[in-house]
Amino acid sequence: MEIKEENKVPNAGIPECAGCQKVIRERYLLKALDQFWHEDCLKCTCCDCRLGEVGSTLFTKANLILCKRDYLRLFGTTGLCSACNKTIPAFEMVMRARGNVYHLECFACQQCNHRFCVGDRFYLHENKILCEYDYEERMLFANMSYDSITQMKRQAARIGLNRSEEGGCSGYGNTDPVCGEAK
Repeated sequence: MEIKEENKVPNAGIPECAGCQKVIRERYLLKALDQFWHEDCLKCTCCDCRLGEVGSTLFTKANLILCKRDYLRLFGTTGLCSACNKTIPAFEMVMRARGNVYHLECFACQQCNHRFCVGDRFYLHENKILCEYDYEERMLFANMSYDSITQMKRQAARIGLNRSEEGGCSGYGNTDPVCGEAK
């Protein structure tokens, strides 16, 4: 599509379309790139979508008039997802946390895989996204001394021995694969 440098306005004051060079007699017209257009004439060079219907922005580069999607597809930069390290196409929606960029489906707690909803709190700790529960758990253990963690492990082992001697287990929170099996 050829775009004229200057807008010609006929004597009657009716603007001329920059796309088809015909007088615009319709009730509605578009003004873009300092020129007037018929609604049907202002289209994306690549996908032919009517730009007046897809939003209030258009992009131009290399004498092309483009919708946002085609502009990003042709000229946008791609990057890598901070979670899966796979390429993110320039036109794809993303989530950002500080300098990190994520696919929408990768934006989840990297410890428990909890997918975040609008309003959920998340934390970026050591360049990993964590849900509130996993972050607080990490901080709790990070603030404990080595001796207190060792003491907790001993107590847990003693509790586990007592339960196995009794022949039962609650099953709740127990990660022992033998728990509940016949011995």
